Amino acid sequence: MTKIEQVRVQKALADRGLASRREAEGWIAQARVTVNGEVARLGDKCAPGVDRIAVDGKTVPYKAPPELTLALHKPRGVVCTNRDPHGGRTVFDLLPPELHRQRLFCVGRLDKESEGLLLLTNDGDLRQRVSHPSHQVKKIYEVRLNRPLDPADIPRLRAGIVWEGERLCLEKAFPRKLQEKEDWQQLEVTLLHGKKRELRRLFYALKYDVRRLRRLQIGGLRLKGIPRGAFRLLSKRDLRKLFQDPASARPKRRS
Repeated sequence: MTKIEQVRVQKALADRGLASRREAEGWIAQARVTVNGEVARLGDKCAPGVDRIAVDGKTVPYKAPPELTLALHKPRGVVCTNRDPHGGRTVFDLLPPELHRQRLFCVGRLDKESEGLLLLTNDGDLRQRVSHPSHQVKKIYEVRLNRPLDPADIPRLRAGIVWEGERLCLEKAFPRKLQEKEDWQQLEVTLLHGKKRELRRLFYALKYDVRRLRRLQIGGLRLKGIPRGAFRLLSKRDLRKLFQDPASARPKRRS
């Protein structure tokens, strides 16, 4: 059975557009709010869509929020969390105020120093499908190293290593081309999963430092066209692209 997430009563009221969270707290303090017939107290939680909430004896209808997914071009220096305890900027600070109430979550996080394509969604099923390795959603990254990669290391990167009990590996890695020449210090890398800081740890294990890491693509959805720090709403067609093979959405490499 799926566990139903509970939220504070004042948040449930605010999410239904009746009042701000602070106003709803005032109603609760005045004993105007009940949950399943019982007077609510500050700190009480409820299950939206399951528990019956009433204000002044009138039941508040529940309306599930529309499913919403954004593609964001994450800049370096911002973190993938709702609130940074150190006071830094988060990806949610890049969104307009009207989106702050949508309870969006990051899909496949990027660390603070990484950049590129990031998904934000309130669709839990989509988040699971994109994130879980069983769905084989490929992610493509641009990686710049502190020194050129030895081609002989590619089989080792593909075979993978075990780091702190986790197996880390990549699917593909090849040099980017600059003026018809292969640059082994700048790579295009494909991952099938994306564990915490996986690429940085994987290259570090082989004595390389990642100087720049940018996610270019998730499935068939590309970063191209989204300015740094900006976002766009994804259509149903865009969402289908997430589960396409990246090769179908990328130009062929020049031989």
